[in-house]
Parts: sequence; C-alpha cells; structure tokens
Amino acid sequence: MPQNITRASAFRCLTIISFIIALFACGGSDTVVEPNPLPPPTEQPVVNYTGPAPSTDDVANFKQALWDNIATVERCGACHTQGAQSPTFARNDDINLAYADTGNLVELSQPSESRLVSKVAGGHNCWLTSGTACADIMTAWITEWASSSEQLNQATEIELQAPPINIPGATKNFPESPALFESTVYPLLQTYCASCHTNSATIPISPYFSSSDINEAYEAAKDRINLDAPANSRFVVRLRDEFHNCWSDCESDGTTLQEAIESLADGIELTELDPNLISSNALSLFEGTLASGGGRYEQNTIAKWEFKTGSGNTAFDTSGIDPALDLTLSGTYNWVGGYGIQLNGGKAQGSTSNSKKLYDLILGSGEFAIEAWVAPANVTQEGPARIVSYSGGRDRRNFTLGQTLYNYDMLLRSANTDINGEPALSTEDAAEVLQAALQHVVVNYDANNRRRIYVNGEYTGDVDPIEGGNLLDWDDSFAFVLGSEVSGESEWAGTIRMVAIHNRTLSDDEIIKNFDAGVGQQYYLLFGVSDLIDVPDSYIVFEVSQFDSFSYLFAEPFFISLDSSPTIPDISVQGMRIGINGRESFAGQVFSTLDTRISADSYSPISGTALSRQGTIIPLEKGPELDEFFLTFEVLGNNRNVRVAATPPAPAEQSDLTPQPDIGTKHFSEINASMSVLTTVPMNTPSVHNTFVQLKQQLPSVTDITSFLASNQMAVTQLAIRYCDTLVETDSLRNAYFPDFDFNQPANTAFSGEARNNMLDPIISTMLQSNIETQADSMLVRGEINQLVDRLTSCGTGSNCNAQYTRTVVKASCAAVLGSATMLIQ
Repeated sequence: MPQNITRASAFRCLTIISFIIALFACGGSDTVVEPNPLPPPTEQPVVNYTGPAPSTDDVANFKQALWDNIATVERCGACHTQGAQSPTFARNDDINLAYADTGNLVELSQPSESRLVSKVAGGHNCWLTSGTACADIMTAWITEWASSSEQLNQATEIELQAPPINIPGATKNFPESPALFESTVYPLLQTYCASCHTNSATIPISPYFSSSDINEAYEAAKDRINLDAPANSRFVVRLRDEFHNCWSDCESDGTTLQEAIESLADGIELTELDPNLISSNALSLFEGTLASGGGRYEQNTIAKWEFKTGSGNTAFDTSGIDPALDLTLSGTYNWVGGYGIQLNGGKAQGSTSNSKKLYDLILGSGEFAIEAWVAPANVTQEGPARIVSYSGGRDRRNFTLGQTLYNYDMLLRSANTDINGEPALSTEDAAEVLQAALQHVVVNYDANNRRRIYVNGEYTGDVDPIEGGNLLDWDDSFAFVLGSEVSGESEWAGTIRMVAIHNRTLSDDEIIKNFDAGVGQQYYLLFGVSDLIDVPDSYIVFEVSQFDSFSYLFAEPFFISLDSSPTIPDISVQGMRIGINGRESFAGQVFSTLDTRISADSYSPISGTALSRQGTIIPLEKGPELDEFFLTFEVLGNNRNVRVAATPPAPAEQSDLTPQPDIGTKHFSEINASMSVLTTVPMNTPSVHNTFVQLKQQLPSVTDITSFLASNQMAVTQLAIRYCDTLVETDSLRNAYFPDFDFNQPANTAFSGEARNNMLDPIISTMLQSNIETQADSMLVRGEINQLVDRLTSCGTGSNCNAQYTRTVVKASCAAVLGSATMLIQ
C-alpha cells in the first residue's frame, strides 16, 4: 500500500520544508518593505469587477493570486463564468461564488497536482503554444495563493507509488575480446585522435581510447559507444554536433565514425542478463514517482525561465507575473535534455515592451537578485562574455552577468557607475570560482550591501569597490537577453538550465535553499527487491534526474517498504551496482564498494533506511523514454554473488618524450598576484586592475616557458610599469615602501651617495626573496639597476632633472626588477 515519505532538498536528506516568508519580509537592506503585489491583469472583466467584496482573507488572496489572472477572456473567463460552463470559478458577478467553485480544482498543499494544472498541461485552453509552460504558470499562481493562505507552511509530503514489475531485458553488450573493436572503430580513433588521447602524447588527455595498447583503448572507448543507437554515440556527437577535432568535414566525419560503430554493433548479438547476478526489478525514468513538492524560495520572483519546452524557438517565462517575458531563441542554440538550452553564439531575447516589467518592479523595490544555473562551455571566454543581460547594446546596459576566463562579472548601471555598468564587480582571479561545470550563481544588489556574488550557495567574498547607488538612471527601453545582445561580439558558449529574476535580494539561507533544491525534473526510482528479501513491498530507492543530454544523476539511495507495518530483519547490502538496458553500466559505479546493513533499529516508517549520501553519473544510452534501469548486488540479505576483481591491463610502454624544461613562467593571474605582493599595491586598485584587464589576453596563459613570446614580455613590462607608477604616486604606499628616500630632491642629486641605497634597498630586498634557491644574485641585479640610474640621471641641472623626474627614475628602477625573470620564473 502507498506510504507517505517526506523528500529532502536535493542531495541532502529526505524532508522538504517549504516555509512561507511573511508578505512583509525584509529585503537586502534594514528597511522593512512591502513586496510588490501581482500586477493586475489588463483584460475585462477583472478590472471592472463590481461584485460583493471578498468575505474572508482567503477569498481575497484567491482573487489577487489566481482569479485576477485566470478570469481574463483569453484564459478561463470566456467559458467558466456565470450562466456558462461549469464549474464557474472565473465568474465575475460574485468572487465568493467563484471561490466556492474552485475548491475541487486546486491542491493548495501541492499546487502542481491541482486539476487546473493538469487541464492546461493537457492543452485545454492553454493560452501559449506550450502546455508545459501553461502548467508551470498556473502552478505559480496557485502557489502564490497557497503561500498567502499559509497552506504551504508545513512539510510537503511525496507519496511513493509502487511501480510496475519489470524484469531486466536483453541488450547488446561489448564482447570481452577487443578484436571487433580493433577492426572497426579503433583505426579511426588511432588515426585522428592519437595526438591527444594517448598516455604518451606530449600533453596526454584522458580517456586514452587511442592508446597503442588495444586493451586500454577498448576499455576507454566503451562508454562513448552506443551499440543500440550508434548515431547517439558520444564519439559521433562530438564530431557531428560539437565539431571537436574534425579531420575534414564534421558531418561527414561523424557519419564515417557512425558507420564504423554500426559495423561493430552488427557483429554483436543480443545477450540475456547474467543469471548469476542478484538483480532488482527494472523501470524507466518516467515510471518513477515525480519528486516535486517545492523546496525553492520564490516569494519575490518576477520572471523565471526553466526551458521545459525542449523544442521550438521560444523560452517561456513561467513566473506567473504578467506580462510574460517570453524569450525568442536565435543564432546557434540547442535544447538540452533534462531542461535547458545550450548557446554557442546564439541568444534568447525578450521584447522591449515585456522587458519593461523588470524596470517597473525592480525600480519599485530598489534592489534585485539574478539567479541562474549555468554550465560554461570553457574557461577561455572573455569580453566579458554575456550570460544574462538587461541591455541596449554593446555599451549600454542596466545589468549584465558575464564571464571572463575563470571569473564571473557583474556590470550594473547605478548612480555611481557609468551607462555601461562599469566599473564591474568580478570574482577574484586566483580563486577561479567559475568552472566549466554546472553551477548555481546568484548576484544580489541593494544600495546598502552593494553587489554580492554567490556560487553554489556560498558568498565568494569579493567586495564591491563601488558605493551602492539608486537605479533611477535605468533605461526602460532596453531588452532582456540571455547570451550576447550583439551578434559576433562578446558571445557566450555554455548551457543555461534555469534563470530567475527576483525584485528583492535573496538572503543567505534562501540562496542555500534554492541551491539545495537543484534544477531539472527529478524522480524517485523504486527498484523492487521483495523477491530477494523477506520484506513485502520493499524497494531500494534512488533520486534520479537527467543531468544533461548525455547522462543521468543517481543520488542518495535508501531502503523502504510500502507495507503499512513491515517486519524488518537484519539485511546486509554490499556491492550495489546500477544497470542500464540489460547490463551493468561501465561508468559511475561508486556504490560498488557499499557495505552497510538494514535493521529494525535503523529503519524509520517515514524515511526508511539511508544507504548512502553519495551520487553518481550514469551515461545516457537510448534516451530517458527508452533507457531501462535496474540494480545488482554482490550481497543482499541471504543472496550472494561473489565477484573476483578483474586484473587490470598492464599499462602501455611509455614512449620517450622530448626533454621538458625544469623551470616555467607564471601565468596571467599569478603574475598579477605576484606584482601586487611585491609592490604592496592591491590588485583591485582601479589603475592596476584596468591595466590588467586590458593586458590579460597578451600575458602568458600557460606555464610552459617554451611558449613564452616577446609579446608576453611586453605585456609583463607594461603591467610592471603600472604597478610601480601606482606605488610611487600613492603617498601612503610610497612612504611605507621607501621610508628613507627623499622624493623632493632633483634627480641629479637625489641618488647621490647613501640616498641611492635608500631607493635600491627596498626594491632589492622585497623583490629578490632570500629564501629561494634559484633566485638571481642580488649584487648583480644591484649593479644593473645602478647602471640604469646612472644613465637616467645624466641629465645635468636643467628642468628635465627636477623632482618629478626623480619619481620617474624610481619607477623605472622598480619596473626593471618587477618585470624581470626574478618575478616571472617559477
């Protein structure tokens, strides 16, 4: 029989608490403010409602949150009114009667399960081209009503339902011998991929599917080959769709590799599941229990895009706040499985008229938050490359969240920044918080706390150097856009899974709550094991979601019985593996080392027994509708299947490589950090920061000294000059660094006698650290700088040799050491 179970926030525990924040919640400042109400709809008969007043607060909440939105003629008000079609929940003569007719149509404790939601999801009078988008918007309206009525101020329960009983089916498996692979796919891989994907390459890149050792190559290639659907093999997709290392025409090359994989698959017969395996029942993703029920904080969400449509060229705004800011996709883009869009120079842009709701609702509060789940394609993008913008072109914007290499950047137009939102707030170079992986990013802004950036639930610690200001200079004619607003300029490549705009800042707890809630559609997969243990209606349950277009995420397994009063014996669980399409997956078997026990003491009727807090990625094969999953065990209760670990193949013989240098150079961020330390000039000082941003692309990007170019040295020299100039021209820094040198003397006398040492000693002692074994000889460096000073001060007694020129000589001496190998080599 069904059992109620409370779900955890994603990747943590098994309880979702959907707390309702009071309508007079505090924003990012100390001022108590009232959140903006839902905008009133613009269609009749809502504006002209003249019937009886709401009889209770709940009826008033119903009218404001739901009825004002659905009673318009293009939605439900054309049919479900008095004297027309029943139920008359959109009637306009008496809001109390409309309220009474809505009772059986909504589930305030679980809005997504409401009858109104399922009707529009099925296409019934959906006012958009996507039933999914209509369902999400209807859910948002009902959720707003439930929140106002305090119907969600309790744990949201998810009822696990027993899935159908399926036996794992047969599929094609890779043979033990690599002979067939060697004669079909391997020749192409070895011919075109061996420059990188071998362990003997100059820069080896794993996996080594082009290895000279056929056994090593075969094992590395398996999870990139789909025997049931060769066209969906990762090898083929990388060439055909992602243009990775094509050797001629990418589409043609992808077809060639696909044909090779088809030849491999044609030579493999279907095999049944090994009868010696201890296996659970099987089920597909959509046969699981939908793991919905809230978990996110969205009290002040004014726009949201979840990309659930999966096709077409429209990304729908499902916030429920009118006007809907739907985005039109153009350029190079793809829909991503598991909800999302992939941009590779493309964009998704809203109209200027509908974008104006951001202007109206954010200026009203004076604060806002940008929230996004993004996965940058790489860490080499600059510009900054535009991710989320409210902009009027290349050099005009209200705000932009962007990427520069390993950094997130936030440009914001305010009373204290320019029309382009500069100076920007960027995350620290050395922290490298931006990675080419799925990340949850939040940017808060209010005048008191300024701009604050959060990544994966944590504040980055980057302090906004610009005082907070009002937003009255914003332009309401700009458009909201994901990607670059101008084709060919500052384009961003990566995947966007969700974006939300809030007209209040998010608190630290709310940010963590939304991060924990995760992104995408998640299911509980109940793998039946009743026939293996003496417990009726027993299951091992995983929380599973489609991670991207190529994989699934399996997380936090637990054991539970749906029987009302089960007797739980002592059950041993060891060596659990995840199977897909009749065989154990070749990747992601992190639970193969599981060794735990289930007992009456550890079992809870509500949450069962947790088996692990880990998660893993399993490669997608046929797609979420066709892939069939099951579990296998080495030990489950009294069932045993002892496995002998296979002997790993011997590593391939290493080839002799070209001797590599023992020393290297610092890369761009290390150079910047080193110069800051050696001069005591902070990296965020505007003069040096702006110079670094301009020179970053010209500075070394790798530490290989053989790749160091003359252009790299020119950039190092220019950055060193800027640091030394800032040091000498900043009174406090100059006086602390050169306490005994008189900068008021003319250059022809300032460096005479001991005075010269008073200038040289701080530079030499600070920039040539004595605890480094390979440091340059300080006396030789001193001699070189002395010669430089002699040349520069042979200026006689004219006006060119004044005290200002003394500063120039000190800057030159400083830059000569700072920009040399003493700083650069590591």
